[in-house]
Amino acid sequence: MNLKQRYLEFSRLSEHAKSFALLLARLTLAYGFYGPATTKWGDMAHVADWFGSLGIPFPTLNAYMAASTEMAGVILLSLGLLTRLISLPLIVVMIVAIVTVHLPNGFSAGENGFEIPFYYMLFLLIFVSHGAGKFSLDRLFFGEINK
Repeated sequence: MNLKQRYLEFSRLSEHAKSFALLLARLTLAYGFYGPATTKWGDMAHVADWFGSLGIPFPTLNAYMAASTEMAGVILLSLGLLTRLISLPLIVVMIVAIVTVHLPNGFSAGENGFEIPFYYMLFLLIFVSHGAGKFSLDRLFFGEINK
């Protein structure tokens, strides 16, 4: 077996891990959104004041929208339900977080930079393009898109 055949066989076998990797990524991201969502819901007035201080328009409305989107993301990503759809507003939340909070601090997560929300956006783009995988309610309710 030559190198090309070995690589193609490895690639074929690796496909079996794709849905498990998507499941782990979904659960990891859901966990990552859980803390910020519950913090926002725990003191919405404080979050609205903070959003206002950042220059975000309609800070109370946007605080509720961000918290609701994040909490919906926790639930839907965990279940693998409407995964492609919920990923889009979560990407918007990450863009707003990067622009309003993290960008002035550079890239590094240790400096409160945009590294982590950028990684979240990359994960979410993977979900938009690949879906939730076999271990999901999307698969149960909607079947496979690419057969």
